Amino acid sequence: MKIGSGMSLEAIVLGLVLLFIAAFAYTASTGIHQWSGADSQAEGVISDLTGGAYEPWYSSIYEPQSGEIESLLFALQAAIGSLIIGYFLGYYRAMARARAASAAAERDGKQDA
Repeated sequence: MKIGSGMSLEAIVLGLVLLFIAAFAYTASTGIHQWSGADSQAEGVISDLTGGAYEPWYSSIYEPQSGEIESLLFALQAAIGSLIIGYFLGYYRAMARARAASAAAERDGKQDA
């Protein structure tokens, strides 16, 4: 498949994969790893801005026992959401194809008459 400037889609994908690998290798080699969620970072900023006087007004209904279980639940939530989105995208794509096939069959039927 060619794109407007003559670059193939495969070359673009290969370039993006190489860029990702280079970024991963650089991050892994520097030893500076700060893996945390946006919630904990926001909590730190709020604590800095208020001088530590802020107390959250809401606590979680369920606290997982470990970080691994929390990661598992997050991955499960993402998978279920992806399945739902994929189902509806596939459904609407199939409906569009069915409408196009129906319109083409109807058009061909009228031309033959």
